[in-house]
Amino acid sequence: MKKLLAILVALVLALSCFAALAEEEDEENYETGDATLDLVRNEDEIGEKELLVVSFGTSFNDSRRLTIGGIEGAIADAIADYSVRRAFTAQIIIDHVERRDSIHIDNVTEALDRAVANGVKTLVVQPTHLMHGIEYDELKSTLAGYADKFDKVVVGEPLLTSDEDFDRVADIMINLLKDYDDGKTALVYMGHGTEHESNAVYAKMQGILTEKGAANYYVGTVEAAPSLDDVMEAIKDKGYTRVVLRDMMVVCGDHANNDMAGDEEDSWKSILTAAGYEVVPVLEGLGQVPEIQAIYVEHAQAAVEAAK
Repeated sequence: MKKLLAILVALVLALSCFAALAEEEDEENYETGDATLDLVRNEDEIGEKELLVVSFGTSFNDSRRLTIGGIEGAIADAIADYSVRRAFTAQIIIDHVERRDSIHIDNVTEALDRAVANGVKTLVVQPTHLMHGIEYDELKSTLAGYADKFDKVVVGEPLLTSDEDFDRVADIMINLLKDYDDGKTALVYMGHGTEHESNAVYAKMQGILTEKGAANYYVGTVEAAPSLDDVMEAIKDKGYTRVVLRDMMVVCGDHANNDMAGDEEDSWKSILTAAGYEVVPVLEGLGQVPEIQAIYVEHAQAAVEAAK
């Protein structure tokens, strides 16, 4: 019996190793760009004033550089008297990038410990989150544990905070896809979605788009409501022959490349294609749009003013 149990354990371990190797091979079967071109911003010698830009993160190298890196660069250019540093909240992404590309990105705790070790006195934290959701709440909770380590700690606002933010972002979203708006094309933005009450931002954005007369624009989410089914019901019987897909996320990462634009049968592109539409994915994250970067800069500047 013991011998049989040992054989079963060995078999399970072998299968686990095989699965891990297969997963690692799958990870290496797609090209996301040169990781060395991305500025990871985890240097020491910070000085007394730090502006820590906190993002969920992405393992897609080009998108990370253009989106998160673009926001960080815009903030660094606008607020020159602060040292800009980076932290990601998704440990799985940090580990993935380090394993694949031998590049380390700080998580929030590492970045805060680095700030303490460098003698930072004024810490401004600017999240690149879309909304006041679960991640924003967790970030503030983590920061509370470091409150006595700095003279001042101020947290900036996410992208969609004020009514003015919503209005500006709606105009940007309309402008980004206006060249496709021919009356026969449904222009669909895919958001992430969340179980948090902040998921209401997607319905709010849909309402604002409608109020602005953007009748062919639709918002859905990959993990909450409105779902793809809701979007398909909304565009049904309206004479559309084409659907343009663009993600309503800061980065153009796994959700955009796979859930939205992938070739698997359960992707939005495949489902809409099977429904008879011509589908055109636009693979660009909101974070690489200069007008979106400008809003984050303004939120960071407001936080810097509050820290004075």
